[in-house]
Amino acid sequence: MDLSILYRGPLASCDYDCPYCPFAKRRDSREQLRADRAALERFAGWAAGQTTDRLSLLFTPWGEGLVRSWYRRTLTELSQLPHIRRVAIQTNLSCRTDWLEEADPGTLALWCTYHPGQTPYERFLAKCRDLADRSVRFSVGVVGLPAHLNEARRLRADLPDHVYLWINAAEGHTYTDAEADAWTAVDPLFPYSRHPHHSAGLPCRTGESVISVDGEGTVRRCHFVPAELGNLYDGSYRRALRPRACPLAVCDCHIGYVHLESLPLYDTFAGGVLERIPAPGGPLGPIPVPVQLLRPTPP
Repeated sequence: MDLSILYRGPLASCDYDCPYCPFAKRRDSREQLRADRAALERFAGWAAGQTTDRLSLLFTPWGEGLVRSWYRRTLTELSQLPHIRRVAIQTNLSCRTDWLEEADPGTLALWCTYHPGQTPYERFLAKCRDLADRSVRFSVGVVGLPAHLNEARRLRADLPDHVYLWINAAEGHTYTDAEADAWTAVDPLFPYSRHPHHSAGLPCRTGESVISVDGEGTVRRCHFVPAELGNLYDGSYRRALRPRACPLAVCDCHIGYVHLESLPLYDTFAGGVLERIPAPGGPLGPIPVPVQLLRPTPP
């Protein structure tokens, strides 16, 4: 089996407190952190044992994982296994980077987000440059709020040319064409994020070659569809894997709509779907955007 898995355990604590973040943050107790560590180690043990499958793994914690030693260790160890094609994590990059010396840069990748006002710009940029010096695959992103535009432009100018800078449309924010043009000048793929995608009834890879797993091992097709497909650890999910249409009216998050077969994003991000890294020659040059993407947000 060739399977992509999005794992999200119970961790919910974060060292940042972004006012625009859609995730509810809390301070995890020692008990909650122990539970998250145990859940992650169980998942990592399962993944390590699936030697007859080819796995691509993206960790999408509610909070910040890389400030916790068990996430750093898990990514390092999984990156060294031959049947793991990719292991990546979403991170604010607040952690130190020396742990990457032990990881396999051919397998490990980072999906980084810069949050203006939460960390000094020069500190974040220095860590990005350190990643580049270590030959670590990574993308960098910014939430597309008006107050962030100049910082995003500055970051695009200062990052190495090969590093993709993506822009996420801010939740609940409507963009005029002029505003969208300004963001598209930073990220040519911004039109895909600008509006939610009509997805009801459209074929999607989730539930067939992509699944979501929580700390209990419950398998769902993605983070946004609550219906359960089975459990990872008893293998019951395998019987449920098959082509499926999306049951939701719209899909407005990149980790969801990137898997829609109606969009060309698997070609755009070939070789870097999970870590949001486009194929060479992608967003760094002109990208034709289908006219149907340039539509108003559905009511």
